[in-house]
Amino acid sequence: MSRREELASKYFQCDIRERAAFEAGIKLGTIYHQFVGTPVASSNVASLEKAIEEGVMVQPFVEKVKVCIDRTQLREKKNKFDYQSLTGSMISVELTIKVDEVLVIAVMRYIEELNYPLMYIKEILD
Repeated sequence: MSRREELASKYFQCDIRERAAFEAGIKLGTIYHQFVGTPVASSNVASLEKAIEEGVMVQPFVEKVKVCIDRTQLREKKNKFDYQSLTGSMISVELTIKVDEVLVIAVMRYIEELNYPLMYIKEILD
């Protein structure tokens, strides 16, 4: 653990598993609130997925991230002024967070029966 991580850890009154889960939640919330509303089209969907992934990878504790935007929800432009924005129903994310030796695999995906883009912990490994 780096000196900076040691200094930060004193502010967390929880165990390592809880800290790793917290970090996963922060990352998923950041993705949702930063990117929902971004203009998206079939011509830029792959670059948007990559930009989201690369932006998340520079954040602390992120080991791996995969972003998928549902291309079936993209439509053709009606005219030059028309565009579509990314919504919570279009985006799926799976990421792995590592704090010390604890790995958290967390997911954000749209759940039809909830009508909601749910963020949840898929697995905790220690």
